[in-house]
Amino acid sequence: MLMYSRSLISAIASLLCLMATAHVAAHEGGHHGHSHSSAQSRTWSIASNGSYLHGSFVSARDGEVQIRREDGALTDIAIERLVAADQAWVRDRMEEIQTLNRQHAIRLVAVNQPVQASSENAATNETMPAIGAHFQPFEKLLQLRWDKDFLYVGSNGLPEHPMMIGIRSWQQQVPIPQKYLGNNAWQIPLHPVPAKNPMSTKNDFLRGAIALAVNGVPIFNPLNNRGDDAYLFGELDEYGGHCGRGDDYHYHIAPVHLEETTGKGQPIGYALDGYPILGYQDAKASDFAPLDDLGGHKDASGNYHYHAQPTYPYLNGGFYGEVTQRGGQVDPQPRAEPIRPDLRPLRGAVITGFSKTGNRFELVYDVEGRQGSVTYVVKDNSTVDFTFQEPSGETRSETYRSRMGKPFLPQADSSGTEGGPDADQTSRLKVTSPAFAAGNELPLEFTGDGAGESPPIAWSKGPEGTQCYALNLWHTPGPGDMKSYWLVYDIPADVTSLPQNASGIGTVGINDKGHAGYDPMKSKGPGVKQYHLTVYALSEKPTFSTDQVTRADLLESISDITLAQGTLDFQYTRSRSGSSMILIGSAIVAAVAGAWLGLKKFTAPRVAC
Repeated sequence: MLMYSRSLISAIASLLCLMATAHVAAHEGGHHGHSHSSAQSRTWSIASNGSYLHGSFVSARDGEVQIRREDGALTDIAIERLVAADQAWVRDRMEEIQTLNRQHAIRLVAVNQPVQASSENAATNETMPAIGAHFQPFEKLLQLRWDKDFLYVGSNGLPEHPMMIGIRSWQQQVPIPQKYLGNNAWQIPLHPVPAKNPMSTKNDFLRGAIALAVNGVPIFNPLNNRGDDAYLFGELDEYGGHCGRGDDYHYHIAPVHLEETTGKGQPIGYALDGYPILGYQDAKASDFAPLDDLGGHKDASGNYHYHAQPTYPYLNGGFYGEVTQRGGQVDPQPRAEPIRPDLRPLRGAVITGFSKTGNRFELVYDVEGRQGSVTYVVKDNSTVDFTFQEPSGETRSETYRSRMGKPFLPQADSSGTEGGPDADQTSRLKVTSPAFAAGNELPLEFTGDGAGESPPIAWSKGPEGTQCYALNLWHTPGPGDMKSYWLVYDIPADVTSLPQNASGIGTVGINDKGHAGYDPMKSKGPGVKQYHLTVYALSEKPTFSTDQVTRADLLESISDITLAQGTLDFQYTRSRSGSSMILIGSAIVAAVAGAWLGLKKFTAPRVAC
């Protein structure tokens, strides 16, 4: 029994030695020949000039710290040049390494390091992906951002051209600006994947969009939600669009008129599977090739794309690439926000005119020679005032409040309303961080697995009239769910950055844990999570009915005073390795305890690792 127990202990000790060897290193930087080792990267601050350096700790000796930058190059910096917090970090790290090197007892060490993007990936994230160029002819209507997987297209869903004219089957909807922005923006895959079993739109995807035009207007299935051809039923205007029950404008056929702006042969839209939609084919072109059942084919380089067609299916008749179907539509996709009940069709009505001046819209229609109109004004306070002039001569007024907040009207004229030419230049803030690039992994030190300090953040100066700023770090775990991790408001107008672990600047609001301060994310499950940090430029200081200000309180208070905003998107990944190591260690300890149950004394032998 004693011999068996000694053998068991020896085997367990050897196993623990291997585990410790695999997860304990003298320094974080790896060997010099591996420029892209998985290291803990952090932001280093130079005390003399306030500049930053982003990289991983390699070693410290003779009064200097060696740092491996993201491009793999090594840099030596005198420790005394660093800010006090970084000097203290180096001292603590060296003491930790010395303790590990002196340690003779067997230890279990769980290492949980984030995956850092290479310098090449970081540069890519800073450069607009190629498909973004196809949306740029309409950039004044759009808000474009991206990460390594998607191009995000923000818009209000309204084109520059007149809408609704020529519709003969009208359900009394009118175009209301939507807020396809932020987390509700359109997302186009940057790396589309051919589907193993391509899906047709003939009897599916009758709800929601199947594509997005390059002017930010969604494109729905050519078949309406009853399965009828919307074009043949007279439901579409002269540009192939109309409004749905939520007063949301969208096309139902390919918007080939956009080629006048994009140029012949350039994409006029993208299907939600990530493949482009081009205009009509030229049957006499040298590269002409028949289309497949989905309305697409591959070019000479093997790249797949769809084409517009003059008859059904008019554009993509299905999805060559992978998409997820949920509830009869492609998921995910933005949601429209109706502000009033949907109405019944107005028999005999033909829409004859539509105009827009600033935030004032007017639709004119005819019923058997009698004219009627709908005039509506979209206000900054989230309300929409309607005036209905009936063909009978009766006039009535109605007001509805939008849940979307302040409207996004970038294509307004120069009347001085929100979204005029001046607003085109100032409606967006550029939000960055010296600690990580947009779309990259959040360094460990800013999470609950590290020091848990708030990250450094910077933003471009707000437009004229900016009185203060506010910011919020948030995350959407699932549909209808929202988490707030950091809220700061009343940031002075002359401040356009916050340092790492900021304090004393602005007023800190309440996070979802119920306390004021930065709540470092610490996801309960593994996998990549997407987070967002939004900065708002405000025309006045917000007022609140409580001193425990939450994200909801802030958004409600600033809906009418937001001059500009911008969002920095990033990722956070919490792997299973740390928890797995702890569980394995616990199991081994339990096995040791069980094997020696009843013994009064046990001394572990020294094992050379």
